[in-house]
Amino acid sequence: MSEDENQPWEYSLSIPNDPRGVTISRRTLRLILTMHGLIRLVDVAELLATELIANAVLHTKGPATLRVCWSVGVLRIGAWDTDPEPPEPPGELTALTDAEGGRGLALVHACADAWGWHPLFRHGNRGKYVWCDLAAV
Repeated sequence: MSEDENQPWEYSLSIPNDPRGVTISRRTLRLILTMHGLIRLVDVAELLATELIANAVLHTKGPATLRVCWSVGVLRIGAWDTDPEPPEPPGELTALTDAEGGRGLALVHACADAWGWHPLFRHGNRGKYVWCDLAAV
């Protein structure tokens, strides 16, 4: 583990309600992880961030925020959006292989070490925060 990997850090990226924000979030995450020497986590982290931000952008009408935190060997990726309603529970990934949609949280559930959500207030706005963790073992 490098010196940089022992130090906690956090980044946030606010994006408008625009599908292009998903690509911008994914590329920003890749840059952050590369700069912190965590390239081994990039592929799975990009997949997870893409699903979280895509849900925030596609299923709400307001802006979203990608939050990436590193602490004690765990990468937390989260997405805040303006809809306070809980996300749909993930289905079984194998049952969704032919589905047009609905795989997002199933992928998060299958690939992350932990995930969850909670209601959140941000700058006077209600919403929710959906997160997942990746351990850097």
